[in-house]
Amino acid sequence: MKSNNKILIVEDDPNFGSILRDYLKLKDYNVTLAKNGIEGFEKFKSNKFDLCILDVMMPYKDGFTLAKEIREKNENIPIFFLTAKSLKEDVLKGFKIGADDYLTKPFDSEVLLAKIKNILNRKTSTNSMNENSLKFKYKFGKFSFNSKIRELKYENNSPIKLSPKENKLLELLVLNINDLLPRDIALNKIWRDDTYFTSRSMDVYIAKLRKYLSLDSNIEIINIHGEGFRLFLK
Repeated sequence: MKSNNKILIVEDDPNFGSILRDYLKLKDYNVTLAKNGIEGFEKFKSNKFDLCILDVMMPYKDGFTLAKEIREKNENIPIFFLTAKSLKEDVLKGFKIGADDYLTKPFDSEVLLAKIKNILNRKTSTNSMNENSLKFKYKFGKFSFNSKIRELKYENNSPIKLSPKENKLLELLVLNINDLLPRDIALNKIWRDDTYFTSRSMDVYIAKLRKYLSLDSNIEIINIHGEGFRLFLK
């Protein structure tokens, strides 16, 4: 049974492009191959893809230019860059454009496959959260939470007014109650960034939420080391 995930590969080396396409097809992905940036953008506009893998150095239109055009059409689609270079400037340029990952040729095909699985799983998890975004009233333990007006209320106590980031972080935790909220999803969804500094900032907000929720001894925010957080309801 073929995967529903559609991948666009844009690679000007016909041999390498064909090998990569055939490898991912063997792994049950639905793969489209384009031989340059112009053809790649035309295929992107006429089809719906879940991931783009772009070579950086191509004739007519390079991978960076193509990525910018793709981002204008779809700001959320994951993009991987492939390059024969490992220059720091190129890597930084790729990430500034919005790359999700960057691989230098030659690379281990199993590593690429693992990265693809990880990014597509993350995308699925994010989409699931978005489907629940119309809901704004929640009850958990002895708390009621209204994310629309940013209020957290414990039983008959006066409501606590949450800051915008406290509010969004708590909402993500509640939507994943008793399950893992991946750290990278929370950082990208709330801070639009995943760096050491934003990560430390999130830890501060987690500490604030723990303080608010300490009123109910049956509720706990657990840190899953290296993975994320879990709002645990006993």
